[in-house]
Amino acid sequence: MRERLAFYWGRVKAGRLKDFIAQTKWIYSYARRYWLPMVFYTALGLTGTVVSLLSSLVSRDLVDIITGHETGLVVQTFCMMIGLNIGNTIVSMISNYASEWISMKVDAEIKSEIFEKILVTDWESLTNYHTGDLLTRWSSDASQISSGVLSFIPNAIIYAFRFISAFAMVIYYDWTFAVFAFMGMPVSLLLSRKLMRRMVNNNKRSAAMGAKMSGFNQEAFSNIQTIKAFGLISLYVQHLKDLQKEYIDMKLDFQRMSVWTSLLLTTVGLVVSYASYGWGIYRVWSGAISYGTMTMFLSLSGTLTGALSNITSLVPDAISLTTSAGRLMDIVEMPREDYSNAPEVEKFLQRNRTEGISLYAEHIRYAYQNGTQVFEDATFCAKPHEIVALVGPSGEGKTTMLRLVLALMPVQEGSLTLYAKDARAEATLLDGEAAEDVPREFTGLDAIPMSPAARMMFSYVPQGNTMFSGTIAGNMRNVKEDATDEEIVEALKLACAWEFVEKLPDGIYSEIKERGGGFSEGQAQRLSIARALLRKSPILLLDEATSALDVATERRLLRNIMSDKYPRTCIVTTHRPTVLTICDRVYAIRNRQCEVLDEKAVEQMIQDF
Repeated sequence: MRERLAFYWGRVKAGRLKDFIAQTKWIYSYARRYWLPMVFYTALGLTGTVVSLLSSLVSRDLVDIITGHETGLVVQTFCMMIGLNIGNTIVSMISNYASEWISMKVDAEIKSEIFEKILVTDWESLTNYHTGDLLTRWSSDASQISSGVLSFIPNAIIYAFRFISAFAMVIYYDWTFAVFAFMGMPVSLLLSRKLMRRMVNNNKRSAAMGAKMSGFNQEAFSNIQTIKAFGLISLYVQHLKDLQKEYIDMKLDFQRMSVWTSLLLTTVGLVVSYASYGWGIYRVWSGAISYGTMTMFLSLSGTLTGALSNITSLVPDAISLTTSAGRLMDIVEMPREDYSNAPEVEKFLQRNRTEGISLYAEHIRYAYQNGTQVFEDATFCAKPHEIVALVGPSGEGKTTMLRLVLALMPVQEGSLTLYAKDARAEATLLDGEAAEDVPREFTGLDAIPMSPAARMMFSYVPQGNTMFSGTIAGNMRNVKEDATDEEIVEALKLACAWEFVEKLPDGIYSEIKERGGGFSEGQAQRLSIARALLRKSPILLLDEATSALDVATERRLLRNIMSDKYPRTCIVTTHRPTVLTICDRVYAIRNRQCEVLDEKAVEQMIQDF
């Protein structure tokens, strides 16, 4: 006993109890929103229990009437029993339908909310999780929570009411039968405690394994072309078989425990049933009870055993629920992006949309969570009608700088500020340093600090294929719902994409397959750029977005952007210096800083390429 207490105390000190309480509170925060459906579901369950108990009483009376040859009451009692059975069936059908409808509704609402929370979670923290793991947590764990929110508390009330009411009826008519009804309770309790420990481990292993398999499948299906190209089919098939074997072994391990447990519980149940039969026969033979009462007791004995088993099963259900809650809490309780200044950003955008917006990055310092230092005192600027290039070897921080600009990651020191048109013209940072007499504050200037809400002023074309399945027009209208066909065509022309789109049988209504299938990498890039241009954002970010284009097309596309009358500020990252001559300013990312290059340095880069 002392060892057992020490074991549980150790678990409490390890934080298990604290985690369980926190997870329970988190589940309750959802459960309290759906109290009305829960009340309805509980009422149906209680009604079904009452009807079932009444059916037991009527069944008892019917047996007594038949054995007592009271033929005058047979038809009436038989009709009552039929009516109660029909009523119980109707209540059960309504309960099942209502339960399914409510469960789907709650599931959709919870998944929608968690989906939104995941999207506004801090980007760098979110990248610590595999997309397959995120998908498993969002789908499986969220469904576990939604079904548990609806059913756990109502079922606890229903099972408790069923047990207490059946027990009260047994005590009222013959308390001796209660002894037989409780014969299996000690065994059930002992097994449930053992099963509870196994359930905790199994839930964790099952969730981790599910995420592992989901991640493998997602990556494999997304990279079929690479798997084929490298002749990795047999390797990946073997990987899948290994994962399946691991999954099957895990399930069989728990299944073996369940089989032995079920066998023992079934044996105990049979012993209890036959003992009840024997005792009932003896009581009838001795004249203590009637045949009908014995029949009712046997029915109630099954109800008691079933209710007790259901109550016991709530413990592993609770563990399963809290396990899923903990996995979701890991995601939704990570740092969240702050959109509180969205109204101010919207006003700033409306004031300056027609004149353009400048971006100033000053003395930026940033290191990744793993400690890798990327920037120290990095400074650059970009203004309307300019194309500013960030160049440098791969891994030096070009993409990281654009993520900082988009507030996907917060700068640790320094500032990123958006100014009206060129409100900071007097502080042009061509030499990489701000003039000492220019105040760092933007007091008196029409400016706003960069934040997640300020992304409404950006269009971003990242590396890789970012087109969605659907039509070309549908992809375009993702960023501007009311775009006309003419506006879409104009954007395609600017991005040098109309030259191949107009040749398609369905034009802008041609289908795009998953991951841009049906188009070359260069065509998909031009479609992505066209989508970004259609949005008419004041600032356009192109992250190696023209890497799949030939030099002539790349230069033509950038010249189109420059000649466009819209006051767009354009920032590009590139590893090909051949287009740098048409850029207004070039910054080389070196030694964790942004060093502005003069014409001579740019020419030297082009010659060395």
